[in-house]
Amino acid sequence: MKFSPAGKLTDKQVANGLSLIVKDGLMAEAMATLTGGAFLIALALKLGASNFQIGILVALPTISPVFQLLGIYLVRKYQNRKLITVFSSALARGPLLLVSILPFLFSPQISLVFLIIFLFFHYLFGSVSGCSWNSWMKDLVPDNMLGRYFSNRSRMIQILSVSLSFLIAFVLDYVKVHNPTWEVKTYSVMFAVGGVLGLLGVLLLAKTPEPEMEAMQSNLFRLFRKPLKDINFRNMIIFNTSWAFAIGLAAPFFSVYLLKMLHLSLSYVVFLNILSQGTNILFIRIWGKFSDQYSNKSILRICAPIYLCCILGWTFTTMPNPHTFTIPLLVLIYTFNGIAVAGINLSMSNIGIKLAPRQGDAAVYLTVRAIIVAAVAGTAPLIGGFFADFFASHELAWNLEWKSHGITTFVLPLLNLKQWDFFFVFSFMFGLLALYRLRFVQETGEANRNVAIGEIVLELRNEVNMHSTFAGLKTMLYFPKAYLVAIKRKKKIKQYIRHKRKRNFYIYRRDKHFSKPGLLRKGS
Repeated sequence: MKFSPAGKLTDKQVANGLSLIVKDGLMAEAMATLTGGAFLIALALKLGASNFQIGILVALPTISPVFQLLGIYLVRKYQNRKLITVFSSALARGPLLLVSILPFLFSPQISLVFLIIFLFFHYLFGSVSGCSWNSWMKDLVPDNMLGRYFSNRSRMIQILSVSLSFLIAFVLDYVKVHNPTWEVKTYSVMFAVGGVLGLLGVLLLAKTPEPEMEAMQSNLFRLFRKPLKDINFRNMIIFNTSWAFAIGLAAPFFSVYLLKMLHLSLSYVVFLNILSQGTNILFIRIWGKFSDQYSNKSILRICAPIYLCCILGWTFTTMPNPHTFTIPLLVLIYTFNGIAVAGINLSMSNIGIKLAPRQGDAAVYLTVRAIIVAAVAGTAPLIGGFFADFFASHELAWNLEWKSHGITTFVLPLLNLKQWDFFFVFSFMFGLLALYRLRFVQETGEANRNVAIGEIVLELRNEVNMHSTFAGLKTMLYFPKAYLVAIKRKKKIKQYIRHKRKRNFYIYRRDKHFSKPGLLRKGS
C-alpha cells in the first residue's frame, strides 16, 4: 500500500477508489450503529451514568468539529490527505476495542469514566480524519457524478443502518428477557465487532488512491480568513448556519413532543422514525440524479419548504389536545419529512464541496464551514429548551365563535399554541429567513429557477408513479372504487349476455318456424 499521492489518476483508478470508499462507508456505518446512538446511551445507563455524564456523551459529537482545526494544520504541513485520514481513522476506531474489555477489568463506575475518555479520543481523531477525507473526496469524485455517487452511497448506508438496528434491538430484547446478566457483555461484544469493522474500513481507505493536491503555502490564520473573504462561499455559510439554527430549534424535540405532549408509546415513535428513514432511502437516489442534472439549489428550493411545512404541521397535531387526525397527520409529517431531509442533507453536503476550491484550500473551506455550522447547531437546542421552559406557562388561543342571543352555540378552534408549539412556529419563521439567504448563493451550472423546479416536479411525479411501492399504495387507495366499478360492469355484462341469449333464442325460433315446408313464400 502506497501512502504518497498518485498524481493524476486514470479512470480505472478513480472507479476503484470510489468503490472502496463505498465499502469503507458501510464499515463505518456498521461501526457507528453498533457503538453509538441509543445503544451507547443504554450502555451508559446500565453502567450507572448520571444525567451529567449522559450530557457529556451526547455533547461529544457536537463539539468534535472544533478539532478539524488540527486536521487543517496536518494537511497543510504534510500535504498527504490519505496518510492523515488512514492514521487518524485508526486512532479513532481503535479505542472502541478498548471499550469492549472495560466491563471485564473494572467496576461499572470506573468503566464509565474510561468510556468517556476513550470516546473523547474517538471523536477527536474522527474529526481530524473527516477534515482530510472531505478534501480528498473533493478531488477524487468527479463533479458530474457528485450527486449520484453520494446519494447511492448514503442510500446503501441507511439501508444497512436500519437493518442492523432492527437486528441489534431484537438481540438485546432477547438477552434482557432470557439472560439479563449477559446484557453488559452483549454491549461489549457490540463494541468489539464495531471496532473490528471500523479497522477493516481503515484498510480499505489505505488501498484508495489519492490525487495530488496543490501546496498550501499561506499562513494558517490567513487560510481561515480565506473562506470568509470568498463572497459566494460566505453567503453559503450564512445560509447553512441560519438553516441549522432554524432546524435546531425544533428537530431535537420531536421525540420529546411525541412522548410528553401526545403521550404516545415508544413503539409508535420507533415506527414513525422508521417510516421517515424508509422514504429517505427511496428518494435519496432520485434527488442525487436531479442535483447532477439541474443544481443543488433547485433541490433545496423544493425540499426546504416541504420540511418547513412539516415543522409547522406539528402545531396541528394538538388543537389543543390530541384528536382523531393526530396519528394520520403524524404519518404524513414523517413521510414528507423523510423525503425532504434526503434532498436537504444531500444538497447541503454537495453544494459545500462544489463551491470549495478544486485543489489546495478545499480542506480549509469545508472545515471552516463545519466549525461554524456545528457551533450554531449546538446552541440552537439550548435556546429551544429555554423557550420551552419559558412558554410552559403561556398559551395563545384563537377561536372562531358563533353566538345566538348572547349565548355561544359553536366554537371552531383555529389556533392554539402552548409550550413546544411556540418554537415550532419560530423554527418555521427562521427557516423562511434562511431560504431568503439561499438566493444570494451562486452555483455553477445552475439552471433557470422556474424551469428547473417545474421539470423536477414533473419527473418526480413520473418517478413516484413508476415506483412499485407507490403504485401499490395508489392501487390500494383506488381499490374500493375499482371494486364497485367492476361489480357494476359485471352486472351490465350479465344483463347483456342474457339479452343476447334471449334475442338469439327468438331469432332461432323465428327461423325455425319459417323454414317449415309450405310456409316459405316466393321472395320471402
